[in-house]
Amino acid sequence: MPDPDQPAVAPVEPEISYDDFAKVDVRAGEIVSVEEFPRARNPSYRIRVDFGPEIGIRETSAQAKTGYEREELLGRYVVAVVNFPPKNIAGFQSQMLILGVDAGDGTLSLLHPGRGTFKGARVY
Repeated sequence: MPDPDQPAVAPVEPEISYDDFAKVDVRAGEIVSVEEFPRARNPSYRIRVDFGPEIGIRETSAQAKTGYEREELLGRYVVAVVNFPPKNIAGFQSQMLILGVDAGDGTLSLLHPGRGTFKGARVY
C-alpha cells in the first residue's frame, strides 16, 4: 500500500544490460567554482568540478539554486557522469552531468560520496 506521506516517484525505466550501465563513467569530483547563471531557463548555477589530473576540471549547469547557497557548494564533493558528449546549455558547453535526487519538495539534493574518496574516483 502506498505511503501517503511519500511524494510520487517517477516510473521505473526499461531494463538495460550491465554492459549498457558499464559504459556510463560516473566519477567523484570537488566543486571549485560556483557562479550565477542568469541565462538558464530555470534557476541554475554554472559549476566547475575538479576530477583530478586524468580528467581535469569540467563545467556544467545545475538547477541547485533552490536547495543550496553558492558558498555551501564550494569544496563539496559530488558525483557526475563525465563521458556524455558536450551539450549546449544557454550558450556554453556543458561537459558533464552532476547527479542529484529529487528531494520531494521541488529541490534537488546533490549526490555526494562518503568518506575516503578522492578526485576522479570511479563510482560503481
